[in-house]
Amino acid sequence: MARRALIVSGGWEGHQPTGVADLFKELLERGGFDVELSNSLDSFTNERHLKSLALIVPNWTMGKITSEQLNPLLAAVEDGLGVAGCHGGMYDAFRDSPQWQFMTGGQWVAHPGNDRVSYTVHIDDASHPITAGVKDFTVTSEQYYLHVDPGIHVLATTRFPTAPGPHVANGPVDMPVVWTKLYGKGRIFYCSLGHTPQVLAGEPVATLMRRGFDWSARA
Repeated sequence: MARRALIVSGGWEGHQPTGVADLFKELLERGGFDVELSNSLDSFTNERHLKSLALIVPNWTMGKITSEQLNPLLAAVEDGLGVAGCHGGMYDAFRDSPQWQFMTGGQWVAHPGNDRVSYTVHIDDASHPITAGVKDFTVTSEQYYLHVDPGIHVLATTRFPTAPGPHVANGPVDMPVVWTKLYGKGRIFYCSLGHTPQVLAGEPVATLMRRGFDWSARA
């Protein structure tokens, strides 16, 4: 029986949630998933349904989530439901929810230079199934500056500073771009790339996302 994935999309329209959801649906179906699409956070309220899924793909920039929506999701992830996503749709969702950030592993705080920064993504762990065979690559997009959980397993990084800003005074910083973490039995995958669907559709980003979905999904 095919694994089941739920993509929940909404929030700030600047991240093109509909276009990203369509791309993710295609990548997931190519990986053998049955995919359900939702534009309501109330999809998280049915814990029994969540525990029947293999994977949740959050695609919701900013916005607010209630405890009635969040708590069943946290329980399902702790029980083994996978979570995988990208960019602001996962790491700039629900800024006022520390519980969400604890589960996902951090929070976006800045993107110096906005969306026209060309920078290198360095593969730090080439032995992981998500990054195996992927070489360092260059992308032109937002370069996310993040506050991250020290417990994450870093797969790829980018070097700051690239664009000017108040962070430059601190000197060079290697910022995680792709990583995994655990939340109870649940596997979490995140990639900070993805300001537009075009960035996500390009290689090797599409491969990283497809493998991240597969790695995170409940067996």
